[in-house]
Amino acid sequence: MSRIGILGGSFNPAHVGHRHISLQALKRLQLDEIWWLVSPQNPLKDRAEMAPLSVRHASARRMARGAPIRVTTLETELGTRYSVDTAKALRQRYRRRHRFIWLIGSDNLVELHRWRDWRSLARTLPIAVMARPAYLGAARRARAMGWLRRFVKSESRAKTWTEWSLPAIVFLNIPTDPTSATALRATDPDWAARHLPTEKD
Repeated sequence: MSRIGILGGSFNPAHVGHRHISLQALKRLQLDEIWWLVSPQNPLKDRAEMAPLSVRHASARRMARGAPIRVTTLETELGTRYSVDTAKALRQRYRRRHRFIWLIGSDNLVELHRWRDWRSLARTLPIAVMARPAYLGAARRARAMGWLRRFVKSESRAKTWTEWSLPAIVFLNIPTDPTSATALRATDPDWAARHLPTEKD
C-alpha cells in the first residue's frame, strides 16, 4: 500500500512553507506522496478573505511542481466540509490502496479543539504535527493536548506510523520556514489576480 500524507488547507496562497513541511514529512514519515487538499472553504476562516477555489488550486499546483505532491480539490468531489468527514471518506474510498496520515502545522494544533469532532479525526487517522518554533510550546499546551497527550508517539518511531493503534499523534521537530499566507496577502493584496488558472494548470 502507498503511504500518503494529507495536508489540507486554504492555500490562500500556496507558498514555500507548504512545500517545505511537505518535503520534510515525506522524509521523516517515509511517505510515497503528499496530497494537498485545497479546501473549498475553511469553516473557521472568513469567506471574504478567500480567493476563488480555482485560483488557490492553481497557486498550489505551481508551488508543488517537481515534487511528489498531488494537488486536489477532492473535498468538493466528496462533498465534505470538515476534516473528520474528509478523513473518514478517504479511508473508506482508498482502504485497499493507501494508508493515510493527517499532517498539521503546530499552529493548527492550537486551534484543533475548535474543529468539528476532532477526537473522531484522531481515531480515524494518525496525526503528524509539523513543529514551527513560534508555536511549538503553545502547541504542546494546546487545549486538545489535554486528551491527546496520552497518545503521543516518539519522533524516533515516526516511520512506523502505519503500525500504530489509534488515536496516535507525533511531533516532528523540523527546520522551519517562516513564510505565512497571511503575511503574503498583506504585502501583496493583488496576488490572486496574478495566479489565475492557465492551460498549464
